[in-house]
Amino acid sequence: MGILENKARARLFYKYLSKVYDEINPFIWNEEMRDQALEWFDVSEEDHVLDVGCGTGFATEGLLQHTNHVYGLDQSIHQLQKAWTKFGKTDQVRFFRGDAERLPFADDSFDALWSSGSIEYWPNPVAALEEFRRVVKPGGTVLVVGPDYPNATVFQKLADAIMLFYDEAEADRMFTEAGYTDFEHHIQQRRPGSPRAITTVARVPELTEELEA
Repeated sequence: MGILENKARARLFYKYLSKVYDEINPFIWNEEMRDQALEWFDVSEEDHVLDVGCGTGFATEGLLQHTNHVYGLDQSIHQLQKAWTKFGKTDQVRFFRGDAERLPFADDSFDALWSSGSIEYWPNPVAALEEFRRVVKPGGTVLVVGPDYPNATVFQKLADAIMLFYDEAEADRMFTEAGYTDFEHHIQQRRPGSPRAITTVARVPELTEELEA
């Protein structure tokens, strides 16, 4: 487990990263990549969407172009303060402080759920993916963006020491263990040689599908 797959250390990390996050983020996850993922997400303006690990609101901003009902959740008060400055005072987004592995929402609360740049900090990704399935209505979409596992051995060792990096096979395992049967992975990259993102688009099973399984 990487050093940042610890909630207290991750909160401390973002206490300082939040000051420069909006300047650094575009070098890894830019608007073009976000907008492509939003096309795969495919939500309507009336859908109620939860943004888990919303951070300073980069993905939230994109979601607001597609739906009028966005809810943002993050465990870092410093990231949420940045997001609140952008959106909170206009009542565009309802913000919550909370944990991806223990979401403070009732079953079937949302039509869809988005999470980008957050899974790499979760100590138990499967538990969080199960929570996502719980709070999203059957048939709804769950989209998760995380860091794709690097190819070079030296970078693999560095990645493993810091936080969760995973490939398509590991994504298959996590989503399957969390109870998803219908999902697909996309590899995204800002430019050749830059860090890759793995974007998974999953559908929450209908009740009849769960009973058959």
